[in-house]
Amino acid sequence: MAERDSETKILVIDDNRIRASIIEEGLREAGYAHVTVIVERLPLVRSIVEADPDVVFIDLEHPQRDVLEHMFQVSRAISRPVAMFVDRSDKAMIEAAIEAGVSAYIVNGLKKERLKPILDMAISRFNAFSRMRDELYRTRKALDDRKLVDRAKGVLMKLKGIGEDEAYGLLRRTAMNENRRIAEVAQSILTASTLLSGDK
Repeated sequence: MAERDSETKILVIDDNRIRASIIEEGLREAGYAHVTVIVERLPLVRSIVEADPDVVFIDLEHPQRDVLEHMFQVSRAISRPVAMFVDRSDKAMIEAAIEAGVSAYIVNGLKKERLKPILDMAISRFNAFSRMRDELYRTRKALDDRKLVDRAKGVLMKLKGIGEDEAYGLLRRTAMNENRRIAEVAQSILTASTLLSGDK
């Protein structure tokens, strides 16, 4: 674990230099060697992209709603685990943070000894969320592909006067011969069918 910690790149965003140095010191004491601190907030996304961190710590003192909204936009854009510290918050802000993909949203809880557990939690939550998002994407993609194939089978059945199994077999053979996915072949058939019907 210590070796992995030493390789983790952490970016700390805090416009209070003293507080930022406390976070940096706490992280280094916890075994994290690659810690970068940004005290200027803008242009934030570019700065984060240039730093290419594994995890982002954002500490906001008495944040205004528009500042939090900006930070949530940053969280959506960077696709990294984000731990956000605020002095106060409300239910709506917490919900907005979760929706934005903030992995750990801590109210009035910045202490050096808590940094490592919070960082571990942020990474764990981010990974779990990423797995769920990927699984959802694959499920939706499979459903969309199935709809394409079903529609293409319908076109083939009508054009060639064949049954459903034969239409699927034709799709499958074509995909194998052309080294393409069945859904790609199905999409080509549907596109050609649309073009042909449009010429009538």
